[in-house]
Amino acid sequence: MTEPVAIVAVGTRAGRKPRKRISLRARVTLLAAACVAGVTALVSIGAYVTVYNNLYQQVDDTLQVRAIAAAQAPQVRQGIQQYPGALLSSTDIQIAVLDADGVPQIPTGGRQPPIGRVELAVAQGSANSSIRTDTKTDMRVVALHYAPDQALVLAQSLTPTRQTLNQLAIVLALIGGGGIIVAALAGTAVARTGLRPVERLTAATEYVTRTGDLRPIPVSGDDELARLTTSFNTMLGTVAESQERQRQLVADAGHELRTPLTSLRTNLELLLSASRAGAPTLSEKDRSDIETDIKAQLDELTQLIGDLVELARQDEPHTQFERVEMIEVIERALDRARRRASEIEFDVSLQPWVLTGDHSALERAVLNLLDNAVKFSPAGSAVRVRMHPLGDGTAVIEVADSGPGIAEADLPKVFDRFYRSSEARTLPGSGLGLSIVKQAAQRHGGDVYAGRAPEGGALLTIRLPGAPG
Repeated sequence: MTEPVAIVAVGTRAGRKPRKRISLRARVTLLAAACVAGVTALVSIGAYVTVYNNLYQQVDDTLQVRAIAAAQAPQVRQGIQQYPGALLSSTDIQIAVLDADGVPQIPTGGRQPPIGRVELAVAQGSANSSIRTDTKTDMRVVALHYAPDQALVLAQSLTPTRQTLNQLAIVLALIGGGGIIVAALAGTAVARTGLRPVERLTAATEYVTRTGDLRPIPVSGDDELARLTTSFNTMLGTVAESQERQRQLVADAGHELRTPLTSLRTNLELLLSASRAGAPTLSEKDRSDIETDIKAQLDELTQLIGDLVELARQDEPHTQFERVEMIEVIERALDRARRRASEIEFDVSLQPWVLTGDHSALERAVLNLLDNAVKFSPAGSAVRVRMHPLGDGTAVIEVADSGPGIAEADLPKVFDRFYRSSEARTLPGSGLGLSIVKQAAQRHGGDVYAGRAPEGGALLTIRLPGAPG
């Protein structure tokens, strides 16, 4: 037997739950806090480094100035030794005279500054001055050439400076932390306020998905989110309109299909009853009439279903349009119409016109106009076909028949689905031909019109945008 195969979801490891994604509100809050934290860190580091350098520079400058002043101060005697007067008056620094042998001279009660090889080199004349930090005592030490084979050494503690820098670091940390907290709170408030319309829109989409209710969402404001809501309402309106058209089409189709199907069922039941044993037989004439009715009803159903399929196909979105030469489209439709109605003459006058569209939909629309004209024109009459530009970026295709014309009450309705005038009810047709013409024209940015021809028949017109060919 085949071993069972463990199926693991793509993107996750076996036995491990998928990671939960962070919400947009949390991301906005984190982004605001991170930005403020970055800016605060940069400002704090810059401020700390600037103050650090300034404080140490001040210590160095102070020591050097006091060393120069001490070297220039008059000598005073203490016992058998002579010292610079500054050695006896300086209480906040440590000061000494260092000879070339490395022996410091410190006045009574004074403190010896840190002394190393750098200071000894100044006393021996190898260098004029030096400055360094003694890490053991945490003191800044300055040595200055004082006299032959002597150096004046001064040292000052860095503890006050470091305490100041530590206090500054604490203050900057508190300010930065407070700024981050404030930024996080502000980011949360902004995210909550800014995303409230998005939450309403999300709730509305979920409501539409759950209930199918396509009522528009209330719009407030004029920002990007308000425009998004307006666009969503437009989409809802388009979907609602499409659904309404579909419901109307289904309702109209059901109404139109009911009559031929009922008649077809009655005729079939009559034929089946007559074929049973013991039932009255039908005469040849009655049987022939029933069979003729069945064929006519089947033809009507076939045409109706074909027209419904054509309407449904034209309702689909089309993005690939091609260059269309309308003269070629009309001539192909004329060839098909002539084969169907050899007893009708076609008076044709066409001027070149080019547009971008669907060849088959436009040809079907023109053919429907021609078939409609042929249906109402008596044998031996003529159907007039004209195409000419209007000079405003559009051209018209006019088809005039030789029939009785269209009543004034019927003119606004002839392009409606399944509408048939009283004169047309006795003629074959589904009532969808002219609605297909209207739909094709509107898909190409045009429109349709119905009126009376000068000859007295009906005049049906398609107006389409384009350019002279």
